[in-house]
Amino acid sequence: MGHPGSVDIPDLRVRFDVDDAALTRLHARAFGSAVPTDATPWSARLERYGVSWVGAFVDDRLVGFVHACWDGGAHAFLLDAVVEPAHQGQGTGRRLVERLVVEVRAAGCAWLHVDFEPHLEGFYRACGFGPTAAGLLRL
Repeated sequence: MGHPGSVDIPDLRVRFDVDDAALTRLHARAFGSAVPTDATPWSARLERYGVSWVGAFVDDRLVGFVHACWDGGAHAFLLDAVVEPAHQGQGTGRRLVERLVVEVRAAGCAWLHVDFEPHLEGFYRACGFGPTAAGLLRL
């Protein structure tokens, strides 16, 4: 840990062993929701569908996360980007996405897709994503 008032720069870890409960708690804190009784089965989902994932850690505590699922070919999809509220606005999210882009490119993907809410447009543009038309069907 740094000195009071200093910012700890998280270490990035690729394809780390995911603790389902820790990642579930991070999502709940970041999105201001109650922690579910049962942890989301992140590790099983990532092993089955993930091309790669990246975590941000401070003193072995998960403070940020992002992953990409893929079609097994040219297309990957960025999902579940999240940063602990105390670490937001310090570049952690951008560093996570930039590292994920490197990993997805190395896996042979030609395209990385992302959907986002309007208030996140500036963030994703700063990460290099361009505008595109897309559709969404709620099931």
